[in-house]
Amino acid sequence: MHTPYRERLLNGPHFRVKYRFYTEEEGGRKFPPYQGYRSDFWYENPKPMNELFMIYPEFEDENGNVILDNTSSVPSEGTAIMWVLLQDRVPYHKEHLKLNTICHFMEGHKRVAECEVIELMF
Repeated sequence: MHTPYRERLLNGPHFRVKYRFYTEEEGGRKFPPYQGYRSDFWYENPKPMNELFMIYPEFEDENGNVILDNTSSVPSEGTAIMWVLLQDRVPYHKEHLKLNTICHFMEGHKRVAECEVIELMF
């Protein structure tokens, strides 16, 4: 069973995304990951800092509840709340992430899912 990040971390989630994992034919994964997945996160930002970030998803069910089952794949598309792991980077993301920002879950330099910011929770 997945222990929600809210119970493990001292802060709350920072934003919510709508996501879709790419299919294998699109260059993505064979199967969606399980809850607890720790991909890197990338978005185009206005500064020259074009890097990957430690921002982890916590996938939600169709009712907006955190999925607790970590024994089967999460839905291939849906919503996830996002957690900025490095607290000293929160001000940077707060300044640069906006509603409708397009972003990606990354595995190395491979984009495996496309996301859109749908709610800011900073």
